[in-house]
Amino acid sequence: MTETTHQTGKRVYYRVWFQLLVITVVEVVVAFLPISHSLMAVLFTIMALMKGSLIAGYFMHLKFERLGFIYTLALPLILIVALAAALIPDGTVALFMRLGLGYY
Repeated sequence: MTETTHQTGKRVYYRVWFQLLVITVVEVVVAFLPISHSLMAVLFTIMALMKGSLIAGYFMHLKFERLGFIYTLALPLILIVALAAALIPDGTVALFMRLGLGYY
C-alpha cells in the first residue's frame, strides 16, 4: 500500500512538471508573436502567476494551506502595486520633460 501511495505522489509531481513545461513553451511562443508589448506583458504576467501558483501549491506544499497560499500569491501583488504607485511621480516628471512641458 505504501508503494501505491508513493507512485501516486510521483505522478502528481510529473503532472505538475509537465504543466510547467507547457506554460514555458507557451511563453516562448508568445515571445515571438507579433503582438503589442502591453498585451505581451499582460500574458507573461498571467503565465508567471500560473507557474508561481503551481510551484507554491505543489513543490512548496501549500496546496492544502489556504491562508499560506493566499499570502504567497497576494503579498507580491500588493508589493508590485505599491512599487508602481511609488514610481508614478517620477514617471510623470520624465513624461513631462520628454514632451517638452518642463518640470512641474
